Amino acid sequence: MSKILARVGTLTVTEDDVNELLMNLGQRAQAYNTPEGRRALLTQIINNKLFLLDAKRNLLEAEPEFKAELAKLRENLLAGYAQDKVISAVTVSDKEIAEYYEANKERFASGESVNASHILVDSEEGALEILAKINAGETTFEDAAREYSSCPSKESGGNLGDFTRGQMVPEFDSAVFQMQVGEVTATPVKTQFGYHLIKLNSKKESSIAPLEEIKNELSGALLNEKRRAAYESRVNQLKILYPVDLL
Repeated sequence: MSKILARVGTLTVTEDDVNELLMNLGQRAQAYNTPEGRRALLTQIINNKLFLLDAKRNLLEAEPEFKAELAKLRENLLAGYAQDKVISAVTVSDKEIAEYYEANKERFASGESVNASHILVDSEEGALEILAKINAGETTFEDAAREYSSCPSKESGGNLGDFTRGQMVPEFDSAVFQMQVGEVTATPVKTQFGYHLIKLNSKKESSIAPLEEIKNELSGALLNEKRRAAYESRVNQLKILYPVDLL
Protein backbone atom coordinates (compact mmCIF):
# COMPACT_ATOMS: atom_id res chain seq x y z
CA MET A 1 0.00 0.00 0.00
CA SER A 2 1.28 3.44 -0.92
CA LYS A 3 2.55 5.62 1.91
CA ILE A 4 0.14 8.39 2.96
CA LEU A 5 1.89 11.76 2.81
CA ALA A 6 -0.97 14.08 3.80
CA ARG A 7 -4.62 14.17 4.82
CA VAL A 8 -6.83 16.90 3.40
CA GLY A 9 -10.21 16.83 5.09
CA THR A 10 -11.65 13.43 4.24
CA LEU A 11 -9.14 12.86 1.43
CA THR A 12 -5.60 11.49 1.47
CA VAL A 13 -2.53 12.18 -0.64
CA THR A 14 -0.18 9.24 -1.18
CA GLU A 15 3.31 8.72 -2.52
CA ASP A 16 1.73 7.12 -5.60
CA ASP A 17 -0.12 10.39 -6.27
CA VAL A 18 3.18 12.29 -6.32
CA ASN A 19 4.82 9.65 -8.51
CA GLU A 20 1.93 9.79 -10.99
CA LEU A 21 2.12 13.57 -11.25
CA LEU A 22 5.89 13.32 -11.66
CA MET A 23 5.49 10.86 -14.56
CA ASN A 24 2.99 13.15 -16.26
CA LEU A 25 5.55 15.97 -16.35
CA GLY A 26 7.43 14.26 -19.18
CA GLN A 27 10.78 15.92 -19.90
CA ARG A 28 10.39 18.20 -16.86
CA ALA A 29 10.19 15.22 -14.49
CA GLN A 30 13.93 15.09 -13.87
CA ALA A 31 13.95 18.65 -12.55
CA TYR A 32 11.25 17.79 -10.00
CA ASN A 33 12.60 14.40 -8.93
CA THR A 34 14.41 15.90 -5.93
CA PRO A 35 13.26 16.29 -2.31
CA GLU A 36 12.42 19.97 -2.95
CA GLY A 37 10.70 19.21 -6.24
CA ARG A 38 8.61 16.41 -4.78
CA ARG A 39 7.54 18.69 -1.92
CA ALA A 40 6.41 21.23 -4.51
CA LEU A 41 4.38 18.55 -6.28
CA LEU A 42 2.87 17.45 -2.95
CA THR A 43 1.82 21.04 -2.28
CA GLN A 44 0.21 21.22 -5.72
CA ILE A 45 -1.77 18.03 -5.08
CA ILE A 46 -2.87 19.24 -1.65
CA ASN A 47 -4.09 22.51 -3.16
CA ASN A 48 -6.06 20.58 -5.79
CA LYS A 49 -7.68 18.47 -3.07
CA LEU A 50 -8.67 21.63 -1.20
CA PHE A 51 -10.38 23.05 -4.29
CA LEU A 52 -12.04 19.67 -4.94
CA LEU A 53 -13.51 19.50 -1.45
CA ASP A 54 -14.73 23.08 -1.68
CA ALA A 55 -16.23 22.49 -5.14
CA LYS A 56 -18.20 19.51 -3.81
CA ARG A 57 -19.36 21.44 -0.75
CA ASN A 58 -20.69 24.20 -2.99
CA LEU A 59 -22.30 21.71 -5.41
CA LEU A 60 -20.39 23.09 -8.39
CA GLU A 61 -20.92 19.76 -10.18
CA ALA A 62 -24.57 20.72 -10.66
CA GLU A 63 -23.83 24.01 -12.42
CA PRO A 64 -24.70 24.01 -16.16
CA GLU A 65 -21.32 25.48 -17.12
CA PHE A 66 -19.48 22.62 -15.41
CA LYS A 67 -21.73 20.02 -17.02
CA ALA A 68 -21.05 21.53 -20.44
CA GLU A 69 -17.26 21.48 -19.86
CA LEU A 70 -17.49 17.90 -18.58
CA ALA A 71 -19.41 16.84 -21.68
CA LYS A 72 -16.75 18.38 -23.94
CA LEU A 73 -13.98 16.71 -21.97
CA ARG A 74 -15.78 13.37 -22.16
CA GLU A 75 -16.18 13.68 -25.93
CA ASN A 76 -12.51 14.59 -26.43
CA LEU A 77 -11.37 11.71 -24.22
CA LEU A 78 -13.63 9.28 -26.04
CA ALA A 79 -12.42 10.44 -29.48
CA GLY A 80 -8.81 10.19 -28.34
CA TYR A 81 -9.42 6.72 -26.94
CA ALA A 82 -10.92 5.59 -30.24
CA GLN A 83 -7.89 6.95 -32.14
CA ASP A 84 -5.51 5.17 -29.75
CA LYS A 85 -7.32 1.88 -30.36
CA VAL A 86 -6.76 2.26 -34.11
CA ILE A 87 -3.01 2.95 -33.94
CA SER A 88 -2.23 0.68 -30.97
CA ALA A 89 -3.37 -2.32 -33.03
CA VAL A 90 -0.64 -1.64 -35.60
CA THR A 91 2.49 -3.78 -35.37
CA VAL A 92 5.63 -4.28 -37.46
CA SER A 93 7.11 -7.69 -38.17
CA ASP A 94 10.73 -8.58 -38.88
CA LYS A 95 9.68 -9.54 -42.41
CA GLU A 96 8.19 -6.10 -43.02
CA ILE A 97 11.35 -4.43 -41.71
CA ALA A 98 13.53 -6.54 -44.02
CA GLU A 99 11.30 -5.80 -47.03
CA TYR A 100 11.31 -2.08 -46.24
CA TYR A 101 15.09 -2.15 -45.96
CA GLU A 102 15.52 -3.90 -49.32
CA ALA A 103 13.13 -1.49 -51.04
CA ASN A 104 14.82 1.62 -49.62
CA LYS A 105 18.49 0.65 -49.42
CA GLU A 106 19.66 3.86 -51.06
CA ARG A 107 18.30 5.80 -48.09
CA PHE A 108 20.73 4.05 -45.76
CA ALA A 109 23.87 4.64 -47.81
CA SER A 110 26.70 6.67 -46.34
CA GLY A 111 28.83 8.60 -48.82
CA GLU A 112 32.55 8.29 -49.26
CA SER A 113 34.39 9.85 -46.33
CA VAL A 114 37.98 10.64 -45.41
CA ASN A 115 40.01 11.47 -42.36
CA ALA A 116 42.60 14.15 -43.08
CA SER A 117 45.01 16.52 -41.38
CA HIS A 118 46.22 19.88 -42.62
CA ILE A 119 48.63 22.69 -41.95
CA LEU A 120 47.27 26.16 -42.70
CA VAL A 121 49.57 29.15 -43.28
CA ASP A 122 49.10 32.53 -44.91
CA SER A 123 51.66 32.29 -47.74
CA GLU A 124 52.65 29.81 -50.41
CA GLU A 125 56.35 30.36 -49.64
CA GLY A 126 55.81 29.48 -46.00
CA ALA A 127 53.84 26.35 -46.94
CA LEU A 128 56.62 25.22 -49.33
CA GLU A 129 59.28 25.69 -46.66
CA ILE A 130 57.30 23.55 -44.21
CA LEU A 131 56.70 20.92 -46.89
CA ALA A 132 60.44 20.77 -47.61
CA LYS A 133 61.17 20.13 -43.92
CA ILE A 134 58.59 17.32 -43.84
CA ASN A 135 59.92 15.71 -47.01
CA ALA A 136 63.49 15.94 -45.70
CA GLY A 137 62.48 14.15 -42.51
CA GLU A 138 63.36 17.13 -40.33
CA THR A 139 59.89 17.06 -38.76
CA THR A 140 56.71 15.05 -38.92
CA PHE A 141 53.52 16.41 -40.46
CA GLU A 142 51.86 16.41 -37.04
CA ASP A 143 54.70 18.25 -35.31
CA ALA A 144 54.83 20.78 -38.14
CA ALA A 145 51.08 21.37 -37.75
CA ARG A 146 51.50 22.03 -34.04
CA GLU A 147 54.34 24.47 -34.69
CA TYR A 148 53.24 26.34 -37.80
CA SER A 149 49.49 25.91 -38.49
CA SER A 150 47.11 28.80 -37.78
CA CYS A 151 44.10 26.46 -37.58
CA PRO A 152 42.77 25.38 -34.15
CA SER A 153 43.25 21.79 -35.36
CA LYS A 154 46.97 22.31 -34.69
CA GLU A 155 46.34 21.13 -31.13
CA SER A 156 45.58 17.66 -32.51
CA GLY A 157 48.42 17.62 -35.02
CA GLY A 158 46.23 19.18 -37.70
CA ASN A 159 43.63 16.41 -37.65
CA LEU A 160 40.25 17.51 -39.00
CA GLY A 161 38.45 14.25 -38.22
CA ASP A 162 36.16 12.44 -40.64
CA PHE A 163 34.17 14.31 -43.29
CA THR A 164 32.32 13.61 -46.52
CA ARG A 165 32.32 15.34 -49.89
CA GLY A 166 30.98 18.87 -49.78
CA GLN A 167 31.80 19.58 -46.14
CA MET A 168 35.01 21.45 -46.95
CA VAL A 169 35.57 24.37 -49.33
CA PRO A 170 35.69 23.20 -53.00
CA GLU A 171 39.48 23.54 -53.49
CA PHE A 172 40.24 21.53 -50.35
CA ASP A 173 37.51 19.01 -51.12
CA SER A 174 38.74 18.43 -54.67
CA ALA A 175 42.32 17.85 -53.56
CA VAL A 176 41.74 15.56 -50.60
CA PHE A 177 39.36 13.15 -52.32
CA GLN A 178 41.89 12.53 -55.09
CA MET A 179 44.69 11.61 -52.69
CA GLN A 180 45.94 8.20 -51.60
CA VAL A 181 46.02 7.17 -47.94
CA GLY A 182 49.24 8.37 -46.31
CA GLU A 183 49.91 10.90 -49.07
CA VAL A 184 50.79 14.54 -48.45
CA THR A 185 49.94 17.12 -51.10
CA ALA A 186 52.89 17.77 -53.40
CA THR A 187 52.04 21.48 -53.58
CA PRO A 188 50.07 23.76 -51.25
CA VAL A 189 46.33 24.04 -51.85
CA LYS A 190 45.06 27.61 -51.93
CA THR A 191 41.63 28.44 -50.49
CA GLN A 192 39.96 31.56 -49.13
CA PHE A 193 41.57 30.78 -45.77
CA GLY A 194 45.17 30.57 -46.95
CA TYR A 195 47.51 27.80 -48.08
CA HIS A 196 47.03 24.21 -46.94
CA LEU A 197 49.31 21.23 -46.76
CA ILE A 198 47.05 18.18 -46.56
CA LYS A 199 47.71 14.65 -45.37
CA LEU A 200 45.18 11.90 -46.02
CA ASN A 201 45.02 9.60 -42.99
CA SER A 202 42.28 7.19 -44.05
CA LYS A 203 39.43 6.76 -46.51
CA LYS A 204 36.09 4.97 -46.31
CA GLU A 205 34.25 4.03 -49.47
CA SER A 206 30.52 4.59 -49.83
CA SER A 207 28.60 1.83 -48.07
CA ILE A 208 25.10 0.81 -47.04
CA ALA A 209 24.44 0.36 -43.34
CA PRO A 210 23.72 -3.30 -42.44
CA LEU A 211 20.11 -4.09 -41.54
CA GLU A 212 20.97 -5.21 -38.00
CA GLU A 213 22.71 -1.89 -37.36
CA ILE A 214 19.63 0.19 -38.12
CA LYS A 215 16.87 -2.33 -37.36
CA ASN A 216 15.51 -0.45 -34.32
CA GLU A 217 15.52 2.85 -36.18
CA LEU A 218 13.75 1.22 -39.14
CA SER A 219 11.20 -0.44 -36.89
CA GLY A 220 10.25 2.91 -35.33
CA ALA A 221 10.02 4.68 -38.68
CA LEU A 222 7.97 1.91 -40.26
CA LEU A 223 5.67 1.72 -37.23
CA ASN A 224 4.98 5.46 -37.42
CA GLU A 225 4.34 5.18 -41.16
CA LYS A 226 1.90 2.28 -40.69
CA ARG A 227 0.13 4.07 -37.83
CA ARG A 228 -0.31 7.18 -39.95
CA ALA A 229 -1.70 5.07 -42.80
CA ALA A 230 -4.06 3.23 -40.43
CA TYR A 231 -5.30 6.54 -39.00
CA GLU A 232 -5.92 8.04 -42.43
CA SER A 233 -7.61 4.86 -43.64
CA ARG A 234 -9.96 4.86 -40.65
CA VAL A 235 -10.77 8.54 -41.17
CA ASN A 236 -11.71 7.81 -44.80
CA GLN A 237 -13.92 4.90 -43.71
CA LEU A 238 -15.66 7.05 -41.13
CA LYS A 239 -16.33 9.76 -43.71
CA ILE A 240 -18.36 7.17 -45.65
CA LEU A 241 -20.37 6.33 -42.54
CA TYR A 242 -20.72 9.95 -41.46
CA PRO A 243 -20.55 12.31 -44.48
CA VAL A 244 -18.71 15.56 -43.90
CA ASP A 245 -20.04 18.75 -45.53
CA LEU A 246 -17.87 21.84 -45.22
CA LEU A 247 -20.11 24.93 -45.06
